[in-house]
Amino acid sequence: MQIITPHDWNVTPTEARLIQERLRSSIVAEGTPHNVKLVAGTDISVGGRGRPGLAAVVVVEYPSLRPVEQSVVAAPVTFPYVPGLLSFRETPLLAPAFEQLRCTPDLIVVDGQGQAHPRRFGIASHIGLLLGIPTIGCAKSRLVGEFVEPDEEPGSYAPLIDRGEVIGEVVRTRRGVKPLFISVGHLI
Repeated sequence: MQIITPHDWNVTPTEARLIQERLRSSIVAEGTPHNVKLVAGTDISVGGRGRPGLAAVVVVEYPSLRPVEQSVVAAPVTFPYVPGLLSFRETPLLAPAFEQLRCTPDLIVVDGQGQAHPRRFGIASHIGLLLGIPTIGCAKSRLVGEFVEPDEEPGSYAPLIDRGEVIGEVVRTRRGVKPLFISVGHLI
């Protein structure tokens, strides 16, 4: 899988914010992926105290969710934890995991924010732009915005609003669990 990297990863937090500001105008927040057969999901386990981080990409067939391929990469995590700059910490590990895939997913679900981000350019947007594949941000916690708690019924949702703009949806997937924060990444 080909990855386009329009910048260096060895940057300061200030430089990373400027990169996000510059690249966000490249995001396409519309489109409907057609004939989706392969969906990839991503996650990272950050090492600690001398242990490498692990980046995983799993591709499943849709709608059966049958696993098709997986890729795991271990590498040092070099960027510090800074809220809003997750992409600069995790994408350098995820990129080689995507490069190792033999198949190309039609859609990617990223563990993190897309446009539900202070600069409207979270990790899901960044990965979508680098790969040129539709991406969705699916985060476990809110980074910005306000919302009314969705009903307890699975499938209930509420808009996530920041400065008067709908930046995502807050979705309840099961009773008794916290909702997920879903937002546009790129090309969707």
